[in-house]
Amino acid sequence: MSLTLWIILAVTLQRLGELVHSSRNTKKLLSEGGKEVGQSHYPIMIAIHTGWIFTITAFAVAADSHSLDDLIIWPLIGVYGLVQVGRFWVLYSLGRYWSTKIIDLPGVPLIRKGPYRWIKHPNYLIVVLEIALLPMALQMWLIALVFSILNAGILAWRIQVENAALVKRE
Repeated sequence: MSLTLWIILAVTLQRLGELVHSSRNTKKLLSEGGKEVGQSHYPIMIAIHTGWIFTITAFAVAADSHSLDDLIIWPLIGVYGLVQVGRFWVLYSLGRYWSTKIIDLPGVPLIRKGPYRWIKHPNYLIVVLEIALLPMALQMWLIALVFSILNAGILAWRIQVENAALVKRE
């Protein structure tokens, strides 16, 4: 298997691990009286993220991924790795409250530690960077552009929904 496909596999496994972690946290938060909001956009968001991984993988397989290995832009892979440090900082900062779904848990104050001291939605900044960086590092420029546009649309909707839910807890 090529290095390009190993990179894509690692990203895929990380995403799947995050979904398992999110599912556990979501169940606990709901059992504590949390309410999910914004359910209507969630399947679209999942479709965009799944489509992103599948499109990158399909392109790598179709393009003879061994020849793609010579095209990897290693500094961008390094930046992608630094972005993952940011992702783990977000996960650590939110702890048991981190979820891929928007769960409103009344009476719980907003997290104001870690990157949340400076940025209201650091996880979304990380997602924006990931969606663009991985395909750019693999010289899949059109994939980076198309999925960045799709992601911007769903994030605009999601942030509006999340802000409406969080304003009651500020």
